[in-house]
Amino acid sequence: MKEADLDEQYARFPEIKRAEVQKFVDWIHAQPHISAHFSEGEALHFFYACKYSMEVAKQVLDTNLTARTHLDDFFVNLDIESNELKRAMKTVSVVPLPGTTPEGYRVIVGKLSDLTTANFNYADVMKLYCMIFDFWMYEDGIQKGHVIVIDLKGCSLGHVARIGLLQMKKFLFYLQEAAALRLIGFHFINIVPFMDKIMALMTPFMKKELTSILYMHSDLNEFFKFVPQKMLPKDYGGPLEEMCVAKELYNQKLMDNRKQMLEFETRHQVNEKLRPGKPKNASDLFGIEGNFKKLDID
Repeated sequence: MKEADLDEQYARFPEIKRAEVQKFVDWIHAQPHISAHFSEGEALHFFYACKYSMEVAKQVLDTNLTARTHLDDFFVNLDIESNELKRAMKTVSVVPLPGTTPEGYRVIVGKLSDLTTANFNYADVMKLYCMIFDFWMYEDGIQKGHVIVIDLKGCSLGHVARIGLLQMKKFLFYLQEAAALRLIGFHFINIVPFMDKIMALMTPFMKKELTSILYMHSDLNEFFKFVPQKMLPKDYGGPLEEMCVAKELYNQKLMDNRKQMLEFETRHQVNEKLRPGKPKNASDLFGIEGNFKKLDID
C-alpha cells in the first residue's frame, strides 16, 4: 500500500499552496482526538475536495473521521479475512478503471457478480466498496474528479428488499457530507423496471447537488458520452478485461495489504474520550434514533 507521491500531486495542481496544506496538517496533529499518524497526503485529499477552504476542510475531515468511527456497518472491522468480506468479494465486482475520461476524471464501476439474493448483504458490500475506493485514492492521489458507476444488470427486487432504509441514509450522508472527493457524476447503467423502488430508498436523503449529477441510462450509448467505451471492460464492449477478472486485482491488493488496511481503519477514526468538548455519537451525526425505528416497522 504505497501512498501517492506528494511532489507529483503538487506539480499537477500548482494552484495548491503546500504551506497552506501544512497548516492544515499542523491543525490536525493538534487535535487530541485525531490520530497523530494522519499523513499530509491524506490531509491533501480533504483540502483539495473542499476547494482549498481550510475551515471547510477541517469540518469535513472531522465529520469523516467521526462517521468512520460510528458507522460500524461500513467502516469498522476492515479485515479482508472476515467471512463477511470474503462473501462480499464473491458477490460483487468493484473495479477502479485505469485511465481517465477526456475531462480527466477517474471512474469506478460496481456490479453484481453473484446474482443469488441470499448472498447479498448491503452493508458488507458497501464496506468492501469503500475499502477499495479508499485504497485506490490512497495510491492514486488527488484527481480532477471522480465518477461512480453502478451497473444494475442482474439486480432483482429481492436485492433491493435487502437494503435497509437506515443503511441507505447513513451511506448517502457519508458520500455527501464526509467523503474526501470531488464527485462529478453518479451513473446507473442497465437500469431496471423497478428504478422507482431504488429511488424511493435514495431520494429522501439526496441533496440537490447529488441529484444534479445523478444519471440513469437504459442505453449504453448515452452512457459512453460520459465514460468512453474505449476505457471500459469487455462487459460494455470495451477493450479491458471483464469485470469478474479485473475485480481480482483490487481484491488481491486488499488481501496483500490486510495489516495496512487495519492500520488505515485506526488512523481514520477518532478517540471520543479525547475529543475537546462533548463526545459525539451516531445520533449527533444523523439524528436517527427513534423516528427511523417507526419507518422500519411501517
